[in-house]
Amino acid sequence: QVQLVESGGGYVAAGGSLTLSCVGSGFSFAYYAVGWFRQAPGKERERISCISSSDGSTSYVDSVQGRFTISRDNAKNTAYLQMNSLRPEDTAVYYCAVHPFECYSGTYDYTAADFRAFGQGTQVTVSP
Repeated sequence: QVQLVESGGGYVAAGGSLTLSCVGSGFSFAYYAVGWFRQAPGKERERISCISSSDGSTSYVDSVQGRFTISRDNAKNTAYLQMNSLRPEDTAVYYCAVHPFECYSGTYDYTAADFRAFGQGTQVTVSP
């Protein structure tokens, strides 16, 4: 079955870095866009980054632009999220999920409701 497994979270001081991994199985990983999402306590799950399958184009929410980098290695069925200059407000559970081919359609960016196969998540905690 379609499965995604996130890893790489942890506890880090503000200004530190972490790299999250998302390994897919049970489907043709190369044909799916991969989105990274996060959910802080009491808040909705938000999409923070996405990488398409077609041309590897990427997108970021403003709050992580310039600090986070998404990438993928289709040979390993894996997507990554390199997180630098972490801030306490980045504390959340981080998830990955997939959508066929693209991260958007026209001017509409696919949201969490459009993605599927969310993994169990990995906790990221950033101390002040």
